[in-house]
Amino acid sequence: MNLWLTILVTLFALIAGLALGYLLHRYQIEKAKRDQEEMAANILKVANEQGRLIEAQARENALKIVQAAEQDIKERRAENSREAERLERRRAELEQRAEKLEQREQALNKRQSSIDRRANEIEKLHEQQLAKLEQIAGLSREEARKELLAAVEKEARADMARIYRQIEAKAREEGERRARKLIAEAIQRVASEHVAEVTTSRVDLPNEEMKGRIVGRNGRNIKAFEQVAGVDMIVDDTPESVTISCFDSVRREIARRALVRLTQDGRIHPTHIEKVIEDEAKAVEKLIVEAGEQAAYDANVTGLHPEILRMMGRLKFRTSYGQNQLAHAVEVARLAAILAAELGADVEIAKLGGFLHDIGKAMDHNHEGTHAMLGAEFCKRYGVNPKVVNTIASHHHEVEQQSIEAIIVEAADAISGARPGARREDLESYLKRIKSLEELASSFKGVQQSFAIQAGREVRIIVKPEEIDDLAASRLARDIAKKIEENMQYPGQIKVTVVRETRAVDYAK
Repeated sequence: MNLWLTILVTLFALIAGLALGYLLHRYQIEKAKRDQEEMAANILKVANEQGRLIEAQARENALKIVQAAEQDIKERRAENSREAERLERRRAELEQRAEKLEQREQALNKRQSSIDRRANEIEKLHEQQLAKLEQIAGLSREEARKELLAAVEKEARADMARIYRQIEAKAREEGERRARKLIAEAIQRVASEHVAEVTTSRVDLPNEEMKGRIVGRNGRNIKAFEQVAGVDMIVDDTPESVTISCFDSVRREIARRALVRLTQDGRIHPTHIEKVIEDEAKAVEKLIVEAGEQAAYDANVTGLHPEILRMMGRLKFRTSYGQNQLAHAVEVARLAAILAAELGADVEIAKLGGFLHDIGKAMDHNHEGTHAMLGAEFCKRYGVNPKVVNTIASHHHEVEQQSIEAIIVEAADAISGARPGARREDLESYLKRIKSLEELASSFKGVQQSFAIQAGREVRIIVKPEEIDDLAASRLARDIAKKIEENMQYPGQIKVTVVRETRAVDYAK
């Protein structure tokens, strides 16, 4: 009995627990649902609030944009109005100006008519005066003219050539383009017949001790350097410097760069010398190629074989009277192009011929023959136009010039080499020219002293006042200038100044 009671109590408790658990779970579900609904309502409320704020902000921004656009439209309209007013004022001013010009033209026409009438009257008076003069002199107009011409012919003949040149030079200076002036300069100048080359390079040393390291024990370092570089090194008494000598300008440049690098590095022995010279040879070769390509670009020359450009690059290290030959080639190309355009010749042929005319100077130390013929043969080998080849070969008249372009290149070469500042005149020829100029001026009667000044571009003559009067001084300046033109060669022009000074001397006793 107790067992069944216990079982019933247990079942009842189990059922009651299940029911209570179910009710509790149901309560929790309901509570969670209410919480979620409340949370969703809060989120919706916040979202609605934010939406209203965003909408209000958007409306405010849109209003600002509209106001800014309206303001911009107002400003543009005002600006357009001002521009229209300015154009209207300008149009009115132009109309007024046109009216004034018309009035001025009418006034000028009236004045011209009056001037024409006056000229006719003057012409009639002139004819009457000539008739009276003929009657008084007893000579006709033609007879008087012949006598006057005969009287001045002797003096005018001496001045004719110089006056003609002055008028021609002035007309060319007033020409429309620079090429006119270049032609005038090219006619007056001739190219030099020989070249003075720079065959040495000096390298400064950090100290005098470095000379001993360069020479090395028993001279092994300097011998290795000269043998590998193919140059002569002169270590003399010049403080803190050595001289590198070689007729091949490229080898001389390689040696110079290598020696500078060795003195900076400090490691000087035969093995390192050979390596440095090899490295610098590659660097200079690269520099030569770049220099040739840059020069072709500067001269506006295209289509050349790479070997030609490389050979042109070697001219970067070649000079003539101090003038760099690669820069000279570019300058000649430009001058030839300008002259060819002015004269109606082939611009491309002239430009290419001017650029390549001295290419033989890059190889004339290593081959037999003149630089003109060497350059022509080299360019012919690489397919250069035959006209250009003839231009190169004939620019020193070693072969006959076959085209106008060859003559133009020769003139451009002379202009580039003879322009002031392009090349240095050696001291001996300069002193000889100055001395000849002074001796020529002193050879005239009545000259007391003569001085060549302004580097020979002016000669100043002091005359004896008791022998030369003012009229004779003017005639003396003309005669000396004429004799200089006939007997001397010089670039540009020489100014002749005659100074006559009269002194009155007395003594108070």
